[in-house]
Amino acid sequence: MPVTDKSGMIEKLRQDILRWEGYRAPSASTSQVVGLGPVEAAFPNQVFPLGTVHEMVCGNTEQAAACGGFVAGLLSVLMQQGGACLWIGLSGNVFPVSLKTFGVKPERIIFVHLMQNKDALWVMEEALKCNGLSAVVAELREIDFKQSRRLQLAVEQSRVTGFILRNELKKMSTTACAARWRISPMPSESVDGLPGIGFPRWQVELLRVRNGQPGNWIMEWNEGRFTTVTPNVLTQKIQMAG
Repeated sequence: MPVTDKSGMIEKLRQDILRWEGYRAPSASTSQVVGLGPVEAAFPNQVFPLGTVHEMVCGNTEQAAACGGFVAGLLSVLMQQGGACLWIGLSGNVFPVSLKTFGVKPERIIFVHLMQNKDALWVMEEALKCNGLSAVVAELREIDFKQSRRLQLAVEQSRVTGFILRNELKKMSTTACAARWRISPMPSESVDGLPGIGFPRWQVELLRVRNGQPGNWIMEWNEGRFTTVTPNVLTQKIQMAG
């Protein structure tokens, strides 16, 4: 077989693997699937992977709250075409009304509160098999590679997007998730110099991404969408405040 044919086969296989893992070739209508701007460029084909599982590590209560807000922003996009979301919690810290800040209607979220990690894992796996859901969010204390692989296999058929909020960093291990994130809260900026709380802002770190490029960004939720805050803007605001 000619070398050129071998190269073509390898490229086709690579694209097939990316497609199975939830990545899609960019197009005019999908190049900004969830509106994360430069963050999406870190993924293969510069497209945020849907129909796969994302792992969000939370080292403390503040990071867990920030992560919940960031995921809510993603849900507001994923749920635009209808469908519901299942949110599985262990801590009971989710305040449904607060999701309205990120354009998510609480009545479209099915909240399930459980006590045991193994029960949350089982419910998440079963929910990920239901293609009537737009997304599944689950708070987990720990998960191993075998368990995460089962979740990944579930979404390969349903194309549902899953988010794991992992809040026990002492038991970290390798997983089969498409990406591992860490979302940390940042102080918001006042709007037009007025007193009060500004737009939610996060330090977004993409710690690991399969076949992609890790990185970190500062983002905020502004007028119903994600926006990227550049270092120059931050410097200017710090200087003005000084």
